[in-house]
Amino acid sequence: MFKVDLSNAVDINLINKSYKDIVKTINEGINNRSLAGNDYLGWADLPLNYNKEEFEQIKKDAKYVRDNYEVLIVAGIGGSYLGAKCAIDALNGLKKKDNIEIIFVGNTFSPNYIHQILEYVKDKKFAINVISKSGTTTETSISFRLFKQLLENKVGKENARKAIFATTDRSKGALKQLAVNEGYQTYVLPDDVGGRYSVLTAVGLFPLAVAGIDIDELMQGAKDAYYLYNNDDIENNPCYQYACTRDYMYHHNKPLEMFVFYELQYSALSE
Repeated sequence: MFKVDLSNAVDINLINKSYKDIVKTINEGINNRSLAGNDYLGWADLPLNYNKEEFEQIKKDAKYVRDNYEVLIVAGIGGSYLGAKCAIDALNGLKKKDNIEIIFVGNTFSPNYIHQILEYVKDKKFAINVISKSGTTTETSISFRLFKQLLENKVGKENARKAIFATTDRSKGALKQLAVNEGYQTYVLPDDVGGRYSVLTAVGLFPLAVAGIDIDELMQGAKDAYYLYNNDDIENNPCYQYACTRDYMYHHNKPLEMFVFYELQYSALSE
């Protein structure tokens, strides 16, 4: 846990007192889905209400990838890669430690970067995890097509099907249709979970499991945190203390915040 000492910057007791009723209302609104934007609050209880059947399939597929491939190409942008990259870097460090490497693409238009990765994996055994709600995100679509083409040219269309995993909408969209037509293994990005909040869905869990991270322990930690912090006790809840302090400072001529890490393996966390 990261702990921030704001005692010299603001009067914490004053903030606790003035925000107490607001926090109570917000906490109730999150839990009963009554706030504006409630259609994207699916992240709030993910540690409890995740798809257990899909979770077990993710672990099975991750083991298959780890046993049969040298590289997993993850094609996604924004929340479709940052959460997984953040966790993998923070937990595993920046250097590959075991038999598989995770490489993220689809988050840039850089032709140099894409070309270098294509050259790097052309003689390696690699699988692909493409992540897109719609299947039409430009950066991700371009990268996926290039690596899919390389994979099919290397191993043939039939073997490529076994090496492509699509995380997308439950029932609609270009990627979902392609996955059904081609016979790819698919996972679901829930409708009520936004990209930046999706790391505890298949978006993050599949790459994490392939990277060798114990996702059972990860979800247990998230569950523990859910029970620890899902309350409106502002005097003892550092989540609400931080949020309220930021709001208070924003309205008192301190609108900017520096969020800085000096350990390189935490740089994706700041992103």
